[in-house]
Amino acid sequence: MKTQVAIIGGGPAGLLLSHLLHQAGVDSVVLEHRSRAQVQSRIRAGVLEQGTVDLLRSCGLGERMDKEGHPHDGMKVAWAGQQSFFIDVRKNVGKRFMAYGQTQIQEDLHAACDARSARVIHEALNVALHEVTSEAPYVTFDQAGQSQRLDCQFIAGCDGFHGVSRKAIPATVLREFEKVYPFGWLGILSETPPLDDIVYANHPRGFALASMRSPTLSRYYIQVPLDTRIEDWSDERFWEELKARYPRELADRIVTGPSIEKSIAPLRSYVAEPMRHGQLFLAGDAAHIVPPTGAKGLNLAVSDVFYLSRALTDFYGTGSSGLIDGYSDMALRRVWASVRTSWYLTNLLHRFPDSTAFDQRAQEYELEYLRGNHSAQLALAEQYAGLPFESASQASNVEGPTQ
Repeated sequence: MKTQVAIIGGGPAGLLLSHLLHQAGVDSVVLEHRSRAQVQSRIRAGVLEQGTVDLLRSCGLGERMDKEGHPHDGMKVAWAGQQSFFIDVRKNVGKRFMAYGQTQIQEDLHAACDARSARVIHEALNVALHEVTSEAPYVTFDQAGQSQRLDCQFIAGCDGFHGVSRKAIPATVLREFEKVYPFGWLGILSETPPLDDIVYANHPRGFALASMRSPTLSRYYIQVPLDTRIEDWSDERFWEELKARYPRELADRIVTGPSIEKSIAPLRSYVAEPMRHGQLFLAGDAAHIVPPTGAKGLNLAVSDVFYLSRALTDFYGTGSSGLIDGYSDMALRRVWASVRTSWYLTNLLHRFPDSTAFDQRAQEYELEYLRGNHSAQLALAEQYAGLPFESASQASNVEGPTQ
């Protein structure tokens, strides 16, 4: 088997990359170790930046999103159960964001793959990358008990944090930056109408978030200790705790109901540098993880894929390696900007178990400063809505971090 680009991972990053490359006339094969049903069943991110929305529309994947998604002009912040304020992203920076679930995006991508008979191989087991620094890398895998080999010119590692792609980069080359937070999020999905706005809460009992997947599907989270057991949390206990962390006027508007999904997620920030090694490129969670506080994970995967598809398209169209050589630095500039935003919001909105009285009072005054200062709100609105994608010319005009 042979292709131009071997894509490891059939989640949103891998399938979107395949879609964009196909539109540019570049051939690819996608290898995914899970079944299609398993990939489709994952319930993940649901807030899309303006740049992500625009890209999905421009490549023909926006029709359902525009029908079923829920656009937002900003987000609300509450603290101490008493005060709340609205950060108007649309007014401040002229952008909106869209509540549209990753599950729906995955369905849209699968439909696009089916329509063009894309080569997506599910249940590809024991995937291994070979000779990634040579001009002729290849991938081996097992499918239905048969050993297979996929020859290619480039490999795109879109296989997530626990995938095999990043592990193909030697430890002498790879630099890893990580911060693990001392708490997790307990989240539920409920077929109930959500609040009108996305609402963050900082309360003495801990952080809370009211979000949504659609006008009839709510997503709520509360901060919990790392040793929390999901079986200890009935729906009734969750709703009671969630409401306790919001001001009364917001808590009274939360519509409760049976959960259709419940999970606990630890929080971490992680970045791997560089995002290119030889003919191997990393994209999405294979290269970086952000706490979900800033809603940046899926959006970063999309920007990585945009930069990588543009670079590979340029290489096959012009023979120039300029954009693929600049891919890692360009992607990492946006990654670190988003990592910083997520880190800032996580520190601002959560109660840390080792916080001192000084830490707590400083956090309260930071919230007060954000509430009353337009410049602070403007800066946060710009970052939350998503920085613009860099132009191709910036790949050579802006210096990246020292590797």
